Amino acid sequence: MRLEGHVLTPAGFVRGTLEYAQGRIVRIEGHPVDETTVRADVHTPVLLPGFVDLHVHGGGGADTMDGGSAVTTLARQHLRHGTTALLATTMTAPLDEIEAALRAIAPRLAERARGTARVLGVHLEGPYISPHKLGAQPPFARPPSLAEILALHAIAPIRLVTMAPEVAGNLALIPALVGAGMRVQIGHTAASYEQALEALEQGASGFTHLFNAMSVLHHRAPGVAGAALAHGRHAEIIPDLLHVHPGAIRAALRAIPGLFCVTDATAAAGMPDGDYRLGRQTVTKCLGGVRLADGTLAGSTLTMDQALRNLVAIGLPLAEAAARCSSHAAAYLGLADRGLLAPGAWADVVVMDAATLQLRRVIVEGEAIELG
Repeated sequence: MRLEGHVLTPAGFVRGTLEYAQGRIVRIEGHPVDETTVRADVHTPVLLPGFVDLHVHGGGGADTMDGGSAVTTLARQHLRHGTTALLATTMTAPLDEIEAALRAIAPRLAERARGTARVLGVHLEGPYISPHKLGAQPPFARPPSLAEILALHAIAPIRLVTMAPEVAGNLALIPALVGAGMRVQIGHTAASYEQALEALEQGASGFTHLFNAMSVLHHRAPGVAGAALAHGRHAEIIPDLLHVHPGAIRAALRAIPGLFCVTDATAAAGMPDGDYRLGRQTVTKCLGGVRLADGTLAGSTLTMDQALRNLVAIGLPLAEAAARCSSHAAAYLGLADRGLLAPGAWADVVVMDAATLQLRRVIVEGEAIELG
């Protein structure tokens, strides 16, 4: 199969063709063009790497914690917005509910259902978090247990674990979790700057939804946010322009080389206003956001195509915005064949209108999804 347009390669845009076969990119040919030319040529589509979202709770009315076919439903919903690979993200909950959710996720990992994004594994967001920084998480935070986490990992592969470093026992577990192939992220935490640095020294490598549900930056007490800006190589950020002010996003972009976008999307993503489930919580979608009854932000309705448009709207070049929505997250997980358009990589491509950055088509592992 062959696509024509302005193709974003690791070396920059080229005007030419991308060919793929058996799910993989086999050839990209063309001549280099600058981004000004790309955006000005409104008659030529833009081909970007498929988006990679490492923090997805739900979409299309389904929540990861629902079990059953929920993950298939949310993976279908997010594919239609350009996400070609994602991590199914759990909520803090009693252990038996987390186990049940992972048992439902596991069969979806071995084989990708047609018309859905590739589910890469699990983001375990809790329950090893601070009870003082729950955010929208239910009050089921619990002490850490290596045996417990490894047992969950045996049910379905855990790629990311969010932990609060100040919770007794968490720091000591980080090297073992990293050794088992997991990335450990600092999040839902009231930790001090010093405790966050200690977690990084133990092997933690990222920060969960930067600035949200963590100790804030103060000039005499930098907190976890300050530690991320001063020392972080990687961090998630939710660019829905509700969770984080554009100025704070730009500060993070200057400070953290591997900053990548996530949606933190809930079941309400892609759905009309109303009430939805987020784990055990009831959340309400209204005015473009999702909140608990007390007004606390509770995940989002963001999709990755809108994340890209938001980044461009606050001043990022398209190529950088695309990297923040794809290649940075893939590289963070150690994936050499996703999040980029290059020979040998999976044929995960989003085809967008150059003028509006609206999606025209999504290709996931060579399967084309036509959009209206």
